[in-house]
Amino acid sequence: MTNAGQSARKRVFLVDDHPLVREWLTNLINQQTDLVVCGEAESAPQAQAAITRLQPEVAIVDLSLMNSSGLELIKDLNAACPGVAVLVFSMHDESLYAERALRAGARGYIMKRETTHNVIAAIRQVLAGKPYISEKVAAALAAQFVASRTPSRGSPVEQLSDRELAVFELLGQGRGTRQIAEALRLSVKTVQTYCARIKEKLNVGSATELIREAVRWQENRQRD
Repeated sequence: MTNAGQSARKRVFLVDDHPLVREWLTNLINQQTDLVVCGEAESAPQAQAAITRLQPEVAIVDLSLMNSSGLELIKDLNAACPGVAVLVFSMHDESLYAERALRAGARGYIMKRETTHNVIAAIRQVLAGKPYISEKVAAALAAQFVASRTPSRGSPVEQLSDRELAVFELLGQGRGTRQIAEALRLSVKTVQTYCARIKEKLNVGSATELIREAVRWQENRQRD
């Protein structure tokens, strides 16, 4: 391909902590005549630095990253690199995460179980400045909207704030308070405050019980 042809292709940056997923996406995207992968990262800090430097047109971001939060990364990118369109590529909890991701600044949300055709269509749609959500995500958001108008709020985990959810997720991955503080760039005291709020919302009485609940929730997500 000529340099002119290469430069005409829209650059895509991949953020996922699974090498096989990044390799699959790279092969899929680089087969397109209008798209090319310009870089990849497995954690939020790596992604933040590289995307700020490269300024790709699109960043494809998984929400579950190595020692870090995809949601917080989206918020940071939205503030620091508003010209980069973020497309979430996730396999978990669309009813729990889709609205949060879009509210954080993502321009699209697609599940990893979607077809390759839909993945490419999603990339091109956010490149065109249009939001993208799959039919399954749209249905989940509609159901969530209906549920929000009734007294029942569903799972207690759904009541956690974005930061509380990030802390809860990292607890479920076996991270300690100091590790969570470093990953989310917070003080240890702030993380402890979030843990106290999570315990209250989930109605658990001790730190040990909170960790047990977080691990159980994480294991259930892995099985979904």
